Amino acid sequence: MASIIESGWTYLITNFSDFQLACLGSFLLHESVFFLSGLPFIYLERAGWFSKYKIQMKHNTTEAQDKCITRLLLYHFCVNLPVMIASYPVFRFMGMRSNLPLPSWKVMSTQILFYFIVEDFIFYWGHRILHTKWLYKHVHSVHHEYATPFGLTSEYAHPAEILFLGFATIFGPAITGPHLITLWLWMVVRVLETVEAHCGYHFPWSPSNFLPLYGGSDFHDYHHRLIYTKSGNYSSTFVYMDWLFGTDTGYRKLKALKSGEEAIYKEN
Repeated sequence: MASIIESGWTYLITNFSDFQLACLGSFLLHESVFFLSGLPFIYLERAGWFSKYKIQMKHNTTEAQDKCITRLLLYHFCVNLPVMIASYPVFRFMGMRSNLPLPSWKVMSTQILFYFIVEDFIFYWGHRILHTKWLYKHVHSVHHEYATPFGLTSEYAHPAEILFLGFATIFGPAITGPHLITLWLWMVVRVLETVEAHCGYHFPWSPSNFLPLYGGSDFHDYHHRLIYTKSGNYSSTFVYMDWLFGTDTGYRKLKALKSGEEAIYKEN
């Protein structure tokens, strides 16, 4: 397996420049993973499949879904791509490389764990600030246009918020200067996580059922359902920041209430 990956990587670095791989390659990888993982949830909602796993019974209109896709394409080409190009010199300065040898799985997994911790911290505090009155009204309310989220709404946001989210995601890699393949793996994992958190479905195989402290779709869907000043659940991937600062109290109470109701139902 390692030799196959190394052979594929050798082909990439032989036929494309560092700039092409780091900027255009990263953009194409992001778009592919994002839309391939997010689009199926639109069709699930339209077809009514797996409806028993849908967190909210409300459905988005076809027009609202199409609007989301159109805006996303505009934002991705006009905001995301320029940011990737502009940040390339920073990553190069901090030591990012694409040549062989590839880093070991131990190195990559350790770095990605560090990126999750850094991103969770920055995202949590930035997200809380975005829920202050002025910033919510003028910036973050765009993301909350969809009270019933679906996968692609994860990146539907005001351009200013897109820049903030990008900063939270790339800050960890920017200060460590990783190998490009580590950056790509981090991007893939992060995109899949945020799409899952906004998918609107809680399946028996959802990661939150198996990973301790992982928020996931049920945790974040609660955030979208409530009034902005009282929503809580500000965390990105893992929920320890909400737990530490008591901003998940409402969600925990609701979960406890539902668990109690289910226990009574089973007894009867």
